[in-house]
Amino acid sequence: MVFNSILETIGKTPLVRLNKIVEHIPATVYAKIEGFNPGLSAKDRIALHMIEHAERTGQLQPGGTVVDATSGNTGFSLAMVCAIKGYKCVLTVTSKISEDKLNNLRAMGAEVVLCPKDAKPNDPESYYRKAESLAKEIPGAYYINQNYNMDNSAAHYLSTGPEIWEQTQGKISYLIGSASTGGTLCGTGRYIKEQKPHVNIIATDAYGSVLKKYHETGVYDPNEIYSYQMEGVGKNIIPGNFNFDLINEFVKVTDKDSALKSRELALSDGILAGYSSGATLQCLEQIKDRLTPEDVVVLIFASHGTKYVTKIFSDKWMQQQGFIQEPEMALSGE
Repeated sequence: MVFNSILETIGKTPLVRLNKIVEHIPATVYAKIEGFNPGLSAKDRIALHMIEHAERTGQLQPGGTVVDATSGNTGFSLAMVCAIKGYKCVLTVTSKISEDKLNNLRAMGAEVVLCPKDAKPNDPESYYRKAESLAKEIPGAYYINQNYNMDNSAAHYLSTGPEIWEQTQGKISYLIGSASTGGTLCGTGRYIKEQKPHVNIIATDAYGSVLKKYHETGVYDPNEIYSYQMEGVGKNIIPGNFNFDLINEFVKVTDKDSALKSRELALSDGILAGYSSGATLQCLEQIKDRLTPEDVVVLIFASHGTKYVTKIFSDKWMQQQGFIQEPEMALSGE
Protein backbone atom coordinates (compact mmCIF):
# COMPACT_ATOMS: atom_id res chain seq x y z
CA MET A 1 0.00 0.00 0.00
CA VAL A 2 1.28 3.46 -0.94
CA PHE A 3 0.41 6.66 0.98
CA ASN A 4 0.58 10.26 -0.19
CA SER A 5 2.07 11.48 3.10
CA ILE A 6 2.90 10.16 6.54
CA LEU A 7 -0.38 11.66 7.80
CA GLU A 8 -2.37 9.00 5.95
CA THR A 9 -0.76 6.32 8.14
CA ILE A 10 -2.29 7.69 11.37
CA GLY A 11 -4.70 5.34 13.14
CA LYS A 12 -5.74 1.72 12.60
CA THR A 13 -3.23 0.63 15.23
CA PRO A 14 -3.04 -3.03 16.29
CA LEU A 15 -4.75 -4.62 19.27
CA VAL A 16 -2.31 -7.13 20.75
CA ARG A 17 -3.01 -9.81 23.34
CA LEU A 18 -0.73 -9.63 26.37
CA ASN A 19 0.62 -12.94 27.64
CA LYS A 20 3.41 -13.39 30.19
CA ILE A 21 2.94 -10.12 32.05
CA VAL A 22 -0.74 -10.89 32.70
CA GLU A 23 -0.59 -14.67 33.14
CA HIS A 24 -1.66 -14.27 36.79
CA ILE A 25 -4.74 -12.24 35.79
CA PRO A 26 -7.91 -14.24 35.01
CA ALA A 27 -9.21 -11.96 32.24
CA THR A 28 -8.23 -11.78 28.58
CA VAL A 29 -6.09 -8.64 28.27
CA TYR A 30 -5.29 -6.73 25.09
CA ALA A 31 -3.20 -3.61 24.49
CA LYS A 32 -4.14 -0.96 21.94
CA ILE A 33 -0.63 -0.08 20.82
CA GLU A 34 -0.74 3.57 19.81
CA GLY A 35 3.04 3.62 19.42
CA PHE A 36 2.38 2.22 15.91
CA ASN A 37 1.25 5.68 14.81
CA PRO A 38 3.93 7.52 12.78
CA GLY A 39 4.59 9.96 15.62
CA LEU A 40 4.77 7.01 18.03
CA SER A 41 1.75 8.03 20.11
CA ALA A 42 -2.02 8.35 20.24
CA LYS A 43 -1.60 12.12 19.95
CA ASP A 44 -1.14 11.89 16.18
CA ARG A 45 -4.89 11.35 15.95
CA ILE A 46 -5.80 14.52 17.80
CA ALA A 47 -3.09 16.71 16.26
CA LEU A 48 -4.31 16.04 12.74
CA HIS A 49 -7.98 16.33 13.68
CA MET A 50 -7.58 19.60 15.63
CA ILE A 51 -5.43 21.27 12.99
CA GLU A 52 -7.69 20.26 10.10
CA HIS A 53 -10.75 21.50 11.99
CA ALA A 54 -8.99 24.83 12.60
CA GLU A 55 -8.24 25.00 8.87
CA ARG A 56 -11.85 24.29 7.91
CA THR A 57 -13.18 26.93 10.31
CA GLY A 58 -10.64 29.54 9.22
CA GLN A 59 -8.98 29.79 12.64
CA LEU A 60 -5.67 28.68 11.13
CA GLN A 61 -4.56 30.41 7.95
CA PRO A 62 -1.75 29.47 5.51
CA GLY A 63 1.62 30.48 6.95
CA GLY A 64 0.21 30.63 10.47
CA THR A 65 1.70 29.37 13.73
CA VAL A 66 0.36 26.56 15.89
CA VAL A 67 0.89 27.05 19.65
CA ASP A 68 0.22 24.66 22.52
CA ALA A 69 1.30 23.48 25.96
CA THR A 70 2.40 19.85 25.92
CA SER A 71 4.04 17.08 27.93
CA GLY A 72 5.78 16.17 24.70
CA ASN A 73 3.73 13.65 22.75
CA THR A 74 1.03 16.01 21.50
CA GLY A 75 3.75 18.53 20.73
CA PHE A 76 5.63 16.08 18.54
CA SER A 77 2.45 15.17 16.67
CA LEU A 78 1.58 18.85 16.18
CA ALA A 79 5.10 19.58 14.95
CA MET A 80 4.89 16.65 12.51
CA VAL A 81 1.58 17.86 11.07
CA CYS A 82 2.87 21.45 10.90
CA ALA A 83 6.02 20.37 9.07
CA ILE A 84 3.93 18.69 6.37
CA LYS A 85 1.34 21.44 6.11
CA GLY A 86 3.79 24.35 6.26
CA TYR A 87 2.92 25.93 9.60
CA LYS A 88 5.30 27.14 12.28
CA CYS A 89 5.00 25.36 15.63
CA VAL A 90 5.71 26.86 19.06
CA LEU A 91 5.40 24.61 22.11
CA THR A 92 5.65 25.20 25.84
CA VAL A 93 6.79 22.27 27.98
CA THR A 94 7.64 21.69 31.63
CA SER A 95 11.19 21.13 32.79
CA LYS A 96 10.39 17.49 33.66
CA ILE A 97 10.19 16.61 29.96
CA SER A 98 12.61 13.84 28.96
CA GLU A 99 15.68 14.78 26.94
CA ASP A 100 14.50 12.42 24.22
CA LYS A 101 11.19 14.23 23.82
CA LEU A 102 12.88 17.62 23.83
CA ASN A 103 15.30 16.61 21.09
CA ASN A 104 12.50 15.05 19.06
CA LEU A 105 10.43 18.24 19.20
CA ARG A 106 13.34 20.33 17.97
CA ALA A 107 14.22 17.77 15.28
CA MET A 108 10.70 18.18 13.89
CA GLY A 109 11.21 21.93 13.66
CA ALA A 110 9.30 23.10 16.73
CA GLU A 111 10.37 26.10 18.77
CA VAL A 112 10.35 24.88 22.39
CA VAL A 113 9.89 27.07 25.46
CA LEU A 114 10.86 25.44 28.77
CA CYS A 115 8.76 26.32 31.85
CA PRO A 116 9.27 25.35 35.52
CA LYS A 117 7.63 22.00 36.30
CA ASP A 118 6.40 23.11 39.73
CA ALA A 119 4.70 26.31 38.55
CA LYS A 120 1.05 26.54 39.60
CA PRO A 121 -1.47 26.48 36.72
CA ASN A 122 -2.25 30.21 36.95
CA ASP A 123 1.39 31.26 37.34
CA PRO A 124 2.41 33.33 34.28
CA GLU A 125 5.46 31.06 34.02
CA SER A 126 3.42 27.83 33.91
CA TYR A 127 3.41 26.10 30.56
CA TYR A 128 -0.35 26.65 30.27
CA ARG A 129 -0.22 30.41 30.77
CA LYS A 130 2.95 30.78 28.71
CA ALA A 131 1.26 29.11 25.72
CA GLU A 132 -1.73 31.43 26.05
CA SER A 133 0.45 34.54 26.14
CA LEU A 134 2.57 33.42 23.19
CA ALA A 135 -0.55 32.74 21.11
CA LYS A 136 -1.65 36.33 21.77
CA GLU A 137 1.77 37.79 20.96
CA ILE A 138 2.54 35.88 17.74
CA PRO A 139 0.78 37.24 14.61
CA GLY A 140 -1.37 34.60 12.91
CA ALA A 141 -1.08 32.16 15.82
CA TYR A 142 -3.69 29.54 16.64
CA TYR A 143 -3.76 28.20 20.21
CA ILE A 144 -4.59 24.48 20.04
CA ASN A 145 -5.49 24.32 23.75
CA GLN A 146 -5.66 20.52 23.78
CA ASN A 147 -7.01 20.34 27.34
CA TYR A 148 -10.18 22.25 26.46
CA ASN A 149 -10.41 21.79 22.69
CA MET A 150 -13.23 19.26 22.26
CA ASP A 151 -11.80 18.16 18.91
CA ASN A 152 -9.32 16.27 21.10
CA SER A 153 -11.87 13.76 22.39
CA ALA A 154 -13.78 13.88 19.08
CA ALA A 155 -10.75 12.46 17.28
CA HIS A 156 -10.84 9.36 19.49
CA TYR A 157 -14.63 9.10 19.34
CA LEU A 158 -14.37 8.95 15.56
CA SER A 159 -11.38 6.60 15.31
CA THR A 160 -9.98 4.84 18.40
CA GLY A 161 -13.38 3.88 19.81
CA PRO A 162 -14.70 2.28 16.62
CA GLU A 163 -11.38 0.49 16.07
CA ILE A 164 -11.41 -1.12 19.53
CA TRP A 165 -15.08 -2.03 19.23
CA GLU A 166 -14.47 -3.78 15.92
CA GLN A 167 -11.21 -5.42 17.05
CA THR A 168 -12.82 -6.94 20.16
CA GLN A 169 -16.01 -7.82 18.24
CA GLY A 170 -17.91 -5.95 20.93
CA LYS A 171 -16.68 -8.25 23.71
CA ILE A 172 -14.81 -5.54 25.64
CA SER A 173 -15.83 -5.25 29.30
CA TYR A 174 -13.05 -2.96 30.67
CA LEU A 175 -11.24 -0.03 29.07
CA ILE A 176 -8.25 1.28 31.02
CA GLY A 177 -6.12 4.26 30.07
CA SER A 178 -4.19 7.12 31.58
CA ALA A 179 -5.97 10.22 32.83
CA SER A 180 -4.42 13.33 31.30
CA THR A 181 -6.30 15.70 29.00
CA GLY A 182 -9.20 13.23 29.02
CA GLY A 183 -9.39 13.16 25.25
CA THR A 184 -8.14 9.62 24.59
CA LEU A 185 -10.03 7.87 27.37
CA CYS A 186 -13.27 9.86 27.20
CA GLY A 187 -13.49 10.02 23.42
CA THR A 188 -12.81 6.30 23.08
CA GLY A 189 -14.97 5.46 26.08
CA ARG A 190 -17.94 7.52 24.87
CA TYR A 191 -18.11 5.58 21.62
CA ILE A 192 -17.77 2.21 23.36
CA LYS A 193 -20.36 3.02 26.03
CA GLU A 194 -22.81 4.08 23.35
CA GLN A 195 -22.53 0.55 21.97
CA LYS A 196 -22.34 -1.23 25.34
CA PRO A 197 -23.31 0.94 28.35
CA HIS A 198 -22.05 -1.46 31.01
CA VAL A 199 -18.40 -1.38 29.92
CA ASN A 200 -16.20 -0.24 32.83
CA ILE A 201 -14.02 2.78 32.03
CA ILE A 202 -11.12 3.10 34.47
CA ALA A 203 -8.78 6.10 34.49
CA THR A 204 -5.20 5.73 35.67
CA ASP A 205 -4.18 8.73 37.78
CA ALA A 206 -0.98 9.90 39.48
CA TYR A 207 -0.26 10.78 43.08
CA GLY A 208 0.11 14.56 42.83
CA SER A 209 -2.89 14.90 40.48
CA VAL A 210 -6.26 16.46 41.33
CA LEU A 211 -8.40 14.28 39.05
CA LYS A 212 -9.32 11.33 41.29
CA LYS A 213 -10.53 13.49 44.18
CA TYR A 214 -12.42 15.79 41.80
CA HIS A 215 -14.18 12.77 40.28
CA GLU A 216 -15.18 11.46 43.68
CA THR A 217 -16.11 14.71 45.44
CA GLY A 218 -16.50 17.45 42.82
CA VAL A 219 -13.88 19.42 44.75
CA TYR A 220 -10.76 20.86 43.13
CA ASP A 221 -8.24 20.50 45.95
CA PRO A 222 -4.89 22.28 45.46
CA ASN A 223 -3.54 20.28 48.42
CA GLU A 224 -3.59 17.21 46.18
CA ILE A 225 -0.99 18.76 43.91
CA TYR A 226 2.69 17.95 44.21
CA SER A 227 5.49 17.10 41.83
CA TYR A 228 5.74 13.64 40.28
CA GLN A 229 7.76 12.04 37.49
CA MET A 230 5.18 10.49 35.17
CA GLU A 231 4.40 12.23 31.89
CA GLY A 232 0.97 12.00 30.31
CA VAL A 233 -0.70 10.86 33.54
CA GLY A 234 -2.65 13.13 35.90
CA LYS A 235 -3.31 16.87 35.91
CA ASN A 236 -3.14 19.91 38.18
CA ILE A 237 -6.13 21.38 36.29
CA ILE A 238 -9.55 20.00 35.33
CA PRO A 239 -9.43 19.61 31.52
CA GLY A 240 -12.57 20.30 29.53
CA ASN A 241 -12.18 17.03 27.63
CA PHE A 242 -12.91 15.01 30.75
CA ASN A 243 -16.46 13.68 30.85
CA PHE A 244 -16.39 12.48 34.46
CA ASP A 245 -19.79 10.81 34.08
CA LEU A 246 -18.23 8.33 31.66
CA ILE A 247 -15.53 7.22 34.10
CA ASN A 248 -16.42 4.45 36.54
CA GLU A 249 -13.32 4.87 38.68
CA PHE A 250 -9.97 6.62 39.00
CA VAL A 251 -7.05 4.54 40.30
CA LYS A 252 -3.85 6.20 41.49
CA VAL A 253 -0.50 4.56 40.82
CA THR A 254 3.04 5.50 41.84
CA ASP A 255 5.93 6.71 39.72
CA LYS A 256 8.06 3.74 40.77
CA ASP A 257 5.49 1.00 40.16
CA SER A 258 4.64 2.44 36.76
CA ALA A 259 8.27 2.72 35.65
CA LEU A 260 8.99 -0.84 36.73
CA LYS A 261 5.91 -2.12 34.88
CA SER A 262 7.06 -0.50 31.63
CA ARG A 263 10.43 -2.22 31.99
CA GLU A 264 8.84 -5.54 32.88
CA LEU A 265 6.59 -5.34 29.81
CA ALA A 266 9.60 -5.07 27.50
CA LEU A 267 11.23 -8.13 29.06
CA SER A 268 8.09 -10.28 29.28
CA ASP A 269 6.12 -9.49 26.13
CA GLY A 270 8.67 -7.67 23.95
CA ILE A 271 6.68 -4.44 23.88
CA LEU A 272 8.60 -1.20 24.44
CA ALA A 273 5.92 1.19 25.65
CA GLY A 274 5.99 4.54 27.44
CA TYR A 275 5.64 5.63 31.05
CA SER A 276 1.85 6.02 30.94
CA SER A 277 1.56 2.50 29.52
CA GLY A 278 3.39 1.16 32.56
CA ALA A 279 1.00 3.17 34.72
CA THR A 280 -1.98 1.60 32.96
CA LEU A 281 -0.52 -1.87 33.50
CA GLN A 282 -0.05 -1.05 37.18
CA CYS A 283 -3.68 0.08 37.34
CA LEU A 284 -4.69 -3.31 35.95
CA GLU A 285 -2.57 -4.98 38.62
CA GLN A 286 -4.38 -3.04 41.34
CA ILE A 287 -7.88 -4.01 40.14
CA LYS A 288 -7.12 -7.60 39.10
CA ASP A 289 -9.04 -9.20 41.98
CA ARG A 290 -12.38 -8.03 40.56
CA LEU A 291 -11.78 -9.55 37.11
CA THR A 292 -13.19 -12.86 35.86
CA PRO A 293 -12.26 -15.25 33.02
CA GLU A 294 -15.16 -13.81 31.03
CA ASP A 295 -13.77 -10.28 31.09
CA VAL A 296 -12.08 -8.73 28.07
CA VAL A 297 -9.81 -5.86 29.10
CA VAL A 298 -8.32 -3.31 26.71
CA LEU A 299 -5.40 -1.20 27.90
CA ILE A 300 -4.50 1.90 25.93
CA PHE A 301 -0.72 2.00 25.49
CA ALA A 302 -0.56 5.64 24.49
CA SER A 303 3.08 5.99 23.40
CA HIS A 304 6.23 4.17 22.36
CA GLY A 305 9.01 3.51 24.83
CA THR A 306 11.69 5.09 22.65
CA LYS A 307 10.45 8.43 23.98
CA TYR A 308 11.75 7.45 27.43
CA VAL A 309 15.14 5.81 26.87
CA THR A 310 16.91 8.41 29.03
CA LYS A 311 14.29 8.06 31.77
CA ILE A 312 12.52 4.82 32.70
CA PHE A 313 14.71 2.68 30.43
CA SER A 314 17.91 4.20 31.82
CA ASP A 315 19.39 2.37 34.81
CA LYS A 316 21.16 5.58 35.82
CA TRP A 317 17.92 7.60 35.89
CA MET A 318 16.07 4.83 37.72
CA GLN A 319 18.79 4.71 40.37
CA GLN A 320 18.71 8.51 40.74
CA GLN A 321 14.98 8.31 41.49
CA GLY A 322 15.53 5.51 44.00
CA PHE A 323 13.44 3.13 41.90
CA ILE A 324 16.20 0.50 41.65
CA GLN A 325 19.33 -0.12 43.71
CA GLU A 326 21.39 -2.18 41.29
CA PRO A 327 21.22 -2.27 37.47
CA GLU A 328 20.88 -6.06 37.66
CA MET A 329 17.56 -5.68 39.49
CA ALA A 330 16.11 -3.81 36.54
CA LEU A 331 17.42 -6.29 34.00
CA SER A 332 15.80 -9.17 35.83
CA GLY A 333 12.42 -7.42 35.69
CA GLU A 334 12.09 -7.40 39.49
